[in-house]
Amino acid sequence: MAGENEQVIWFEHLRRTDVARVGGKNASLGEMIQDLTPKGIAVPAGFATTAEAYWHYVDANGIRDKIAALIGDWQQGKAGLAETGAAIRKLFLRGEWPDDLAAAIQIAYAALSRRMDVDEIAVAVRSSATAEDLADASFAGQQESFLNIRGKRALLDACRRCYASLFTDRAISYRQTKGFEHLKVALSIGVQQMVRSDRAGSGVMFSIDTETGFNKIVLINAAWGLGENVVQGAVDPDEYQVFKPFLDSHALSPIIARKCGTKAKKMILGSLEEPTRNVPTSRSERISFVLDDQAILRLARWASLIEAHYGCPMDIEWARDGESGNLFIVQARPETVQSTQRAGILKSYKVRHRGRTLVEGLAIGDAVASGRVCMIETADDIDRFIDGSILVTATTDPDWVPIMKRAAAIVTDHGGRTSHAAIVSRELGLPAVVGTGKATLLLHTGAEVTVSCAEGDQGFVYEGLAEYEAETLDVNDLPATRTQVMLNLANPGTALRWWRLPADGVGLARMEFVISNAIRIHPMALVHFDRLKDRAAKDQIAVLTQGYEDKSDYFVDNLARGLARIAAVVHPNPAIVRLSDFKTNEYAGLLGGAEFEPKEENPMLGFRGASRYYSPRYREGFALECRAIRKLRNEIGFTNVVVMVPFCRSVAEAEKVLQVMAENGLKRGDDGLEIYVMCEIPSNVILAGDFARHFDGFSIGSNDLTQLTLGVDRDAGDLADLFDEQDPAVKWMISHVITEAGKAGAKIGICGQAPSDYPDFAAFLVECGINSISVTPDSFVAVKRRVAEAERR
Repeated sequence: MAGENEQVIWFEHLRRTDVARVGGKNASLGEMIQDLTPKGIAVPAGFATTAEAYWHYVDANGIRDKIAALIGDWQQGKAGLAETGAAIRKLFLRGEWPDDLAAAIQIAYAALSRRMDVDEIAVAVRSSATAEDLADASFAGQQESFLNIRGKRALLDACRRCYASLFTDRAISYRQTKGFEHLKVALSIGVQQMVRSDRAGSGVMFSIDTETGFNKIVLINAAWGLGENVVQGAVDPDEYQVFKPFLDSHALSPIIARKCGTKAKKMILGSLEEPTRNVPTSRSERISFVLDDQAILRLARWASLIEAHYGCPMDIEWARDGESGNLFIVQARPETVQSTQRAGILKSYKVRHRGRTLVEGLAIGDAVASGRVCMIETADDIDRFIDGSILVTATTDPDWVPIMKRAAAIVTDHGGRTSHAAIVSRELGLPAVVGTGKATLLLHTGAEVTVSCAEGDQGFVYEGLAEYEAETLDVNDLPATRTQVMLNLANPGTALRWWRLPADGVGLARMEFVISNAIRIHPMALVHFDRLKDRAAKDQIAVLTQGYEDKSDYFVDNLARGLARIAAVVHPNPAIVRLSDFKTNEYAGLLGGAEFEPKEENPMLGFRGASRYYSPRYREGFALECRAIRKLRNEIGFTNVVVMVPFCRSVAEAEKVLQVMAENGLKRGDDGLEIYVMCEIPSNVILAGDFARHFDGFSIGSNDLTQLTLGVDRDAGDLADLFDEQDPAVKWMISHVITEAGKAGAKIGICGQAPSDYPDFAAFLVECGINSISVTPDSFVAVKRRVAEAERR
């Protein structure tokens, strides 16, 4: 620990045990410099003033009793918060520096400049309260920081303003709410080498998924220029997600999500009079990613090391120096929301009936809220906010916290998952939709709306008061079962929220959902982009594939990463990915698709599933699917992915498909690759033994098997009573194929809806000896209990 009477201490002499003397921020910087720089993590050099220095300044100016009196008047209701804060800050700003303290700061600044071989080095001057960056209270953004400060006089002025910022209105309010005594909290100042990220980029990262608490993810936000815009939510940043368990292997690139933000402006260094200023970004900067894959992975590895060292999920600020290209960690503190959630309890919301979508953005949290809009354009109008309303604004900063606490939900034009609005909304447990781009343009005060963050990564604001319901799932003390209970997942955007379910894997991941929602383009339109006749579709495709010289790579990258997010949820358990099973009319609905699809009278029984994969009409498109699976397994690292072939009508067709897959680098058995087949056609049941010689397992698709066994269109309203998955003929089919699979030593499961809907059906499957049952996440707990009960019987 640092010496008892020092007023200035170099970071390298500090430990995290020094929070009481230099605050959480500076103690953490010292801890990292001492213990993590030897492991390759770069932290800018600097020094900290101590709590003793703060009290020395307070007492030298005789303001301790005055602060106490002003706070007392406010607590007794004799003065308003704004009046009190302004009066206290004025006491600090009019104060004079004690000679010894001023000299200590100036001597340290001169020494830092010499270390960097600069006459007067530019520094970041950052506040670090002694009650800050704690595990149960982040104090995010409560005090001020000042960037690009150069020269001894400017440094002392910035330090004085840091002291004053301990009594911003928001800081006073936050301490009062959290139960901290105002005159027992001191402020340390960190003076740190300025990283020239104004010429490169910077941002924030978390060693945990901020919305779901999934602990195997590093989430990184990035924007051009200095990092204040990302923290404040003033820009819509890039977003990257990295799967931590694969980071030890430098042969893998486990980036499972990349989203390019609009990044409309950047903060750069200015003059002595105006140390920083915002300027518009160029078109090239707006459409380009701030970080390449190598930088993303380096930051993710650093986040993992920092988390391992501190023993808890971390909230980390990083910056890249535009002159050297080097990355730096400039701050690290404990994450204070997801890491404190009660284990084993999941709350699931469903929106039943809703109005039209008004705006959409990033979903913060997973709840739903309805109410009337109250639009506040600037902090000057905060007094107009109506309690319980939906707060709509361009962006928020710490001055907004008092009214954010009184809102039912929050909607902003700008910001990412690490912005102020997002962080505070999580702390308050409020749903928020950030980065909508146009909420303040399209929504108006008094309008009734519903804010939904329950539908995945994207959050939606719907017109009117929607009907919704909330369900609490308790996954504590679920019984163990011999029969595996797995999940049906399709949407990568919602997959991570189910990571706490003790599932045995993903029994069905539908590739076509990722294609239709994340890619939106027919694969053949990418392969043959130059020959497309539809001008409008061609223009849309050109916009979506910006940055891809080979447009086929857009399909491969986005499909692989979408499926990776599903596989990540259950890793190392298996994730069974079904190859595309669009019908021709559905394929034609993709951008550019109409030029490549035939018109069929009965697409349900037409050119679908396995028959497409070896056909000259689609074979090049299928090759892209195979490339995506190879990338998913071999480059990203998810070798737990099993591939499944849908609607395979005959053994001869199976042989053709397996041959085409092998030609495209997916040979059964290579690198542990397993290939399953859907059992959804009577021929799959009748010739189960023959199919088992070509595949490692079966997955029963009970919907298609029922309609083809009974000859009933499942969508025919007049025949709805005849469509019954529990019909004796259907149950015979299922029982027979389970028996035959068992004889052949092949695995067999079911991914239909029946086990979720009918308790007796789950018991029937257990009695037949099925290996696995795959259900929707909201049915998992009930089905798991039914299976356990059936096994006991």
